[in-house]
Amino acid sequence: MAGTDETQRKVSFGFEEVTEAEKVARVKGVFRSVASRYDLMNDLMSAGVHRLWKHDAMNKVNPQPGERHLDVAGGTGELARAFLELADKAGQRRGDTRHATAIVCDINDAMLEAGKARADNAKWEGRLDWVCADGQKLPYPDKSFDVVTVSFGIRNFADRVAGLKEFRRVLKTGGRLAVLEFSHMTAPMFQQAYDAYSFAVIPPLGSLVAGDRESYQYLVESIRQFPEQSVFKAEIEGAGFRQVSVTNYSGGIAALHFGWAA
Repeated sequence: MAGTDETQRKVSFGFEEVTEAEKVARVKGVFRSVASRYDLMNDLMSAGVHRLWKHDAMNKVNPQPGERHLDVAGGTGELARAFLELADKAGQRRGDTRHATAIVCDINDAMLEAGKARADNAKWEGRLDWVCADGQKLPYPDKSFDVVTVSFGIRNFADRVAGLKEFRRVLKTGGRLAVLEFSHMTAPMFQQAYDAYSFAVIPPLGSLVAGDRESYQYLVESIRQFPEQSVFKAEIEGAGFRQVSVTNYSGGIAALHFGWAA
């Protein structure tokens, strides 16, 4: 029978059903459109709270001197810079002068360019790299990294289970995986109010600030399509991770899934 799984299998793009290849192409278009206003929109949509979630996630990762970090779907590099900062602080406390390194990997070149344009990158010259690549097909050998992180990106994968298996492949045994993603509120009575806010406020805000209502409509829909915490936890365990924990933020608006490569 002609065709590949990628051309035939249907996955969600927001509330639409599309092929995997079409989702990849359309996600690229979404983030190419919003790249220049991505960080600003994150601040506006969450009233800055997303920075607290990311700070807590990186404390859980506990970066150490000399470690290699891969930030998949890393966009503008916020987590990678935080990783290097915390690794240096850990080294200073112990007198360990080894330098940690980080790679921001994203399928979207526009997001990477927005990240590379930031003035604070100069601090990490030679230690922070930028690579345009598909998170489901990482261009690295097995057991290359101590830490893999994904922040608000895995719901955009055409096949997130394939991505999880790829993260396990490139992690050293005992390496850490941290996936921060929008999730489901732990109190169902508040989910309806949150949904109403999301659909009523975020797309119009995207239109006003980024000039793109449709992309933010997709982003809100993609959050609703993402599995509940327990389901995603089981997917991570099935990909070869152990001691997987879930930390809910702001009542489950976001959740950190953290695990160790078995």
